[in-house]
This record gives sequence, C-alpha cells and structure tokens, in this order.
Amino acid sequence: MSSVANSVTPSRPPATMPRAMVMLFACASGLSVANVYYAQPLLDALAADFSISQAAVGGVITATQIGCGLALLLLVPLGDRMDRRGLMLLQLGALIMALIGVAAATTPIALLSGMLAVGLLGTAMTQGLIAYAATAAAPEERGRVVGATQGGVVIGLLLARVMAGLIADLAGWRAVYLASAAAMAALAFMLWRTLPEQRPVDRLLSYPQLLLSMTSLLSRERVLQIRGMLALLMFAVFNIFWSALVLPLSEPPYSFSHTTIGAFGLVGVVGALAAARAGHWADRGLGQWTTGLALLLLLVSWLPLWFTMVSLWALVLGIIILDLAGQAIHVTNQSMIFSTHPQAQSRLVGCYMLFYAVGSGLGAIATTATYAAAGWAGVCVLGALVSLLALAFWLVTMRFMPKTVHQSP
Repeated sequence: MSSVANSVTPSRPPATMPRAMVMLFACASGLSVANVYYAQPLLDALAADFSISQAAVGGVITATQIGCGLALLLLVPLGDRMDRRGLMLLQLGALIMALIGVAAATTPIALLSGMLAVGLLGTAMTQGLIAYAATAAAPEERGRVVGATQGGVVIGLLLARVMAGLIADLAGWRAVYLASAAAMAALAFMLWRTLPEQRPVDRLLSYPQLLLSMTSLLSRERVLQIRGMLALLMFAVFNIFWSALVLPLSEPPYSFSHTTIGAFGLVGVVGALAAARAGHWADRGLGQWTTGLALLLLLVSWLPLWFTMVSLWALVLGIIILDLAGQAIHVTNQSMIFSTHPQAQSRLVGCYMLFYAVGSGLGAIATTATYAAAGWAGVCVLGALVSLLALAFWLVTMRFMPKTVHQSP
C-alpha cells in the first residue's frame, strides 16, 4: 500500500535527546490528555448547575469523545503534512479558547459545544506530541522517548480526576477549566521556546490522500479491525465504571467530596504499572493469551465492584483489577497493531484510537442512563455484560488473526 508507506521526513534528530526535552514531551502529553478527563468527577456538579438529569449528563463525556474521534480523523493526520511545531502552537491557542469557553458556558448547548472542542483539540495535541517525540528522537532511542511520553499520558489521565476534584472543591468546577487554560498558556510558551521544527518533504501525501490511507488501513488490516473492536469494548467498560463512580460516591452513605472521589483514580496506578509486563509477553508471541487472561480479569473485576456500596476495600480491589486488565489489553493491542505497518505508526495510532473514542462515548452515555434506571447494581451488570461480550469476541476471532501475530505459548 504505497499511500500508507509515505510519511513525514523530519529534520535530522540529535544523537541523543536531552532529558529535559523528554520530560517536556511527557509533561505536555499529560497536561493535554488531562483536559479530556476533567469532567468525569464533575458530572454531578454539571448536572446541578445546568439542570441536566442524571440519565442525560453522560452526554457531556460523549460530546468530549465525539471530539476525540473527529480529532483522530481530521487533525492528527495533519502532522504528516505540516510543520509539527507550528501545528502544536495553533492547536494550543485554539484549546485555550475552548477551555475558557467551557468555563464561561451558561447553557447546556454551550457546555456541550465547548466539551466537544476540548476533546477535539486535547486529543489532537496528545497524539500529535507522541508522533512529534517519535520523529524527533534518534532511531536507537525512539522506544525510550516514546515510552516516556506515553507514561506522561497515563499519569495525566489518572491525575486529571484528582486535580479536577480538588480544584472544584476549592473554587467550583469552572475554576478547573480556567486553571487548565492558564496551564496550557504556560505550556505554549515552553513549546514555542523549545521544540525544533519538523517540516515535511516534497513527496508528502496530500491531505485527502492521508485520510484515504487511514480508510484503507481500517478496511484491510484484520489485526487492526479485531484488536480495535476489543479496544472499543474495553474502553466502553472503563467508562461504564469511571463515568458512573461519582454518582453513588457523592450520595449517602458516603457523600464524598470531589477531591476524595477523584483520588480513587490514583488507585489505578497500581494496575497500570503491573500491566507494563504485558508488552514483554506480546513481544514473545503470547499476546493472544495475555489478552484472554486480561479479559477474564476484566470480567472478574465487577464482582468486588458490586460491593462498592458496602465496602470501600472492595471498590479499591475492583479498581486495581479493572485497570490492570484494561492496561494489559491496551498495551498488547498496540504491540500487535504496530507490528503490521511499522512505517505507518502515526496513522495506525489514529485508526486504533478511533475505536477508543467510540467505546468511551458509548460507555459514558449508557452508564449514566443505567444508573438512573437501576442504580449501582445496574451499572455493575452492564459492565459485566460488556466484559463478557469482549471475552466472547476474543474467543470467536482467535482463528481469524494472522499467524504472524497469533502464536501459541
């Protein structure tokens, strides 16, 4: 597929990327992705402020995820045909305006429009920075640099809920987005002063050709299709849990503050760190069986989560198992997908994350509606059913995976 093979040829990278530059990529990615997740622990405050029902407030997360999907389709490929430094600064300026727009929203339509823009630009920044880091690094250090940048994404995602809850408790939910706008302005100055230019070469594909090449990947690559569907179901499960958690914990008998609720996200660090081994197993040809074990754990996690209303220890255990399983699936998916077209990894990321955006949006809107109708027990049943569906899908599709990635232990 010649159209997929073409890519940006940046200016020659330095022999070794300075540690400060690596940290800048990691921090910038973490701050960018955090914008997409600030709303999760704030859903009850948004529902009260805008008179949105519990059944419908999940639409705030869905709007953000729609923005994520549009970014992956329309903005992320632009990094293959524009100077990435200039593109980053343009996107940061627009993101700052979107964050201020959310903070100033006075109607549900204005809020949803702002959230869509935040999802669009926050996702474009995050995925663009990952591609930027990969192409700025020398080949012999690319894995280290990209790994550090991805680590920043995970930390930013987990800390977003904590910081949003803490700031909301101190100064209200609008202050969360004003504080983020200020942080993005400081980040824009640092990137303007620090990042090198990455200009495309004359043989670059046109913008329509870039989009067409992504369509070709989605329609032809069986590994991408199968692992993408697993990602869709897994991220739906994630959002079924995280989007609903604020609702029971903010009500009696717990009546926790936003800070306390957001802090539960930090428990997931344990599972995320434990899942790092999954990439090593995938490299040894054990990706399919690692996936099966992780999917089984994903299903099992809903047993302790069922007892959330009577035991916080059960909630903590469930979060650890849920995040361990989800991160293991995510790492394994990426390992198997990236092996299909090493020359088109940025577009593979875009295609793969489309499944993530769809799954996250569907999970968010489904879980708040379920909670309104059937409470926490209904949320747990929904999460377990989607987890079971993912496990069944894996079993059915095992024989359709190419032999190059489907190896027995």
